[in-house]
Amino acid sequence: MSQSVKFETLLKKEKCDILKEIITFFKDGKLEKDEIEKLSSNFADNQEEHFRCCIYKEKAIAAQKIRLGLGCSPAEDEFELKNIMEYKQIVHVIRAACDSCPINRFTVTEACRGCIEHKCMDVCPVNAIVRVNSRAYINQDLCRECGLCKSVCPYNAISEVLRPCRVSCPTGSLSIDQKERKALINEDDCINCGACITACPFGAISDKSCIVAVMDKLMNSEDNRIYAVLAPAIGGQLGSDITLGKLKNALKQIGFHDVVEASLGADIVVSVEAEEFAQRMAEGDEFMTTSCCPAFVNYIKREFPQLERNISSTVSPMTATAKCIKKLDKSATIVFIGPCVAKKNEIKNESLSGITDYVMTFEELTALLNAFDLNLRACSHEEIEDGSIYARNFAFGGGVSDAVVQYVKESGIEVDVRPVKALGALEIKKALKLAQLGKLNGNFIEGMMCEQGCIGGPVSVCGLKNAKLNLKNFNSQSRIKNISDNLKAARAEGISMHTD
Repeated sequence: MSQSVKFETLLKKEKCDILKEIITFFKDGKLEKDEIEKLSSNFADNQEEHFRCCIYKEKAIAAQKIRLGLGCSPAEDEFELKNIMEYKQIVHVIRAACDSCPINRFTVTEACRGCIEHKCMDVCPVNAIVRVNSRAYINQDLCRECGLCKSVCPYNAISEVLRPCRVSCPTGSLSIDQKERKALINEDDCINCGACITACPFGAISDKSCIVAVMDKLMNSEDNRIYAVLAPAIGGQLGSDITLGKLKNALKQIGFHDVVEASLGADIVVSVEAEEFAQRMAEGDEFMTTSCCPAFVNYIKREFPQLERNISSTVSPMTATAKCIKKLDKSATIVFIGPCVAKKNEIKNESLSGITDYVMTFEELTALLNAFDLNLRACSHEEIEDGSIYARNFAFGGGVSDAVVQYVKESGIEVDVRPVKALGALEIKKALKLAQLGKLNGNFIEGMMCEQGCIGGPVSVCGLKNAKLNLKNFNSQSRIKNISDNLKAARAEGISMHTD
């Protein structure tokens, strides 16, 4: 976090610096069209290092990133403040930053022996392969990238290379503009998981921000009290000498009324989800999936719609926590802060509308702290109510399954929980295919679209290796409590923890 962790990459630092400037402009009352237009030029001029071909490209990229920071699409001509809730699509290609990777998917290498038989030529459905000096050659204008030539070559002489953004996309929503070779996102197929954000080494894919809307609430709201809800992965972003209580103090200095851990909601989710699972098994269902990862839920709905009925109806920890806060404080505005892009999409779900008001990322949180020049080490420590150690471990892949198994033991529910922990798109696809065929070796699928779980979220600041170590140290200091402790208050208030 601010002055507490190193940025994982230069691209993350650049993104946070841009967001910091936007926040500073808003705070100083300068966030007007003329000033914003100057910002993109000044930002590029003031960069310590330049990585693009010329300063003009640097300025064009900065301008498009600033548009995303303002909550609008990078391709829009005008600088204009937008409400992120107006948009379905959260993840966008920054065309000025896209390298237009000059990569042909299939290429004949020097390993080609110029076979007489030339199986690659015979199998090509569009006759894209010809002989040149006795060797195979692929005409890229004709090639359909079917891969048949590669599969039949006896020497493995045909290489396959894909753009990292396309490789990372679990739904195949990324394609290439054939004219300019820029990456394109098909919004109908995109689940806004953010995998491509991490994959692109040029920082050419990023997410829309609602930081200006949050700032407007913090500085201009008289009636609403603003609560920050921190994702369980927050411990991975804090150094060993930084407590969550210090972060709470810093956020209250900025203007938040209170700070709550989403692990409180996670405990409730575990309890409700375990009971729902037991009921489904008693009714004869073969399996149930978790519902806390919105990218995983969206993936099932997009790629395996016939399995949608198997998704748990229990809300996510973010929503559970927000529901509890709003039950106690009718004037509350909820800002969830986490490592996930898909959460920005989740809050726009019709059945969840108005529960969580805004979603900020750890990158945006870092920019916010920097804009207010807050050093967490110098902040006072405040007490903060936390969840169980199992709830805080939601940030790790497998954490949800472990918590459900623990709650079943605590509560004495008679059900056999056989978890299948699917982390990342490949494992998820495999698990769902096996489930579809009735061959799943388990009955409870925990799906996390990020390969290491939430700790590896695409909009974290701290690198994965350090984040895992930080979170283990952070969670080791948790108080020991039963998962069910946080369920009692929710039930006493009659709060529903299921989607409508």
